[in-house]
Amino acid sequence: MAFLVCVAIAIVRLKDLFAVAMLAGIYGLLSASLFVSMDAVDVAFTEASVGAGISTLLMLTTIAMTGRSEKTSGHKPLLALTVVCVTGALLIYATLDMPSYGDVNSAANLHVVQRYLNDSFMEIGVENIVTSVLASYRGFDTFGEVVVIFTAGIGVLALLSFSRREKDDSEIDSINESMHEEHLVVRIVSKILIPFILLFALYVQFHGDFGPGGGFQAGVIFAAAIILYAMLFGMSVARRVINQSFVQLFAAVGVLLYGGVGVVSMLSGGNFLDYNVLAADPVAGQHLGILLIELGVGIAVAMVVIIIFFNFASRIGFSSEGDKL
Repeated sequence: MAFLVCVAIAIVRLKDLFAVAMLAGIYGLLSASLFVSMDAVDVAFTEASVGAGISTLLMLTTIAMTGRSEKTSGHKPLLALTVVCVTGALLIYATLDMPSYGDVNSAANLHVVQRYLNDSFMEIGVENIVTSVLASYRGFDTFGEVVVIFTAGIGVLALLSFSRREKDDSEIDSINESMHEEHLVVRIVSKILIPFILLFALYVQFHGDFGPGGGFQAGVIFAAAIILYAMLFGMSVARRVINQSFVQLFAAVGVLLYGGVGVVSMLSGGNFLDYNVLAADPVAGQHLGILLIELGVGIAVAMVVIIIFFNFASRIGFSSEGDKL
């Protein structure tokens, strides 16, 4: 998807980037439909929320906050273009060794997969096998992914703290004031829908044990609602509603909640992230552990995405006329 977006951006003018962003969102929805047809509903959920949702919102926000032209570059990006082309060629070459779709002898259909399919409900007690694998069997790997997401948020904060001065919220709002006034219907409709989007995020969060969903998808959906609110009502209003210190604190709380479940498991006589020891009944312990770590994932993902958006939105460079990037 990212490659197609880059190609599209390279062949169109800046005024057509809104269309490119919308096409990227449509492509994400089509990809999600493809995953649904392949019975990978959880992956489809992630693609719809991240590929068609949050990515499109971030792209539209960036386009809305930048000018029509950019400063002339003093360097030639030949080396960067060469690296991208070589890397793309290697990735395409690697796909030649991929097994055919539906091959029963592929690695995905051998080894522990059969055990997951046959024994996961008896051992974990969760109907969604994907949740069983990600939250229990591969809980340590998922914890690593959450730490990576948290590190990304910390990296954005650290890098942007040395960047150009932070723009005043009123300055950013004045740049987008005309957009806010012109799209009155969109603002009213979105204001009605945002509470339902947040409620749906909570449903996805706590329904992941029984159907598609979980912390990653719920966190992105929750963050998308906050970003949509900031886009339509301005950064100054959004900052009054969303306290940034609170967001940064809870980004760490989400990671600590996940890791804390593992520590409690060890203190209870089990291995790290061994949920069986969290209750007298091993299956009940699995349910409790998965519920807590999925909550930690959802909190961490939502807060980190909000951190990235608010920091980028506050530091995008504008000239005094608003016509330079």
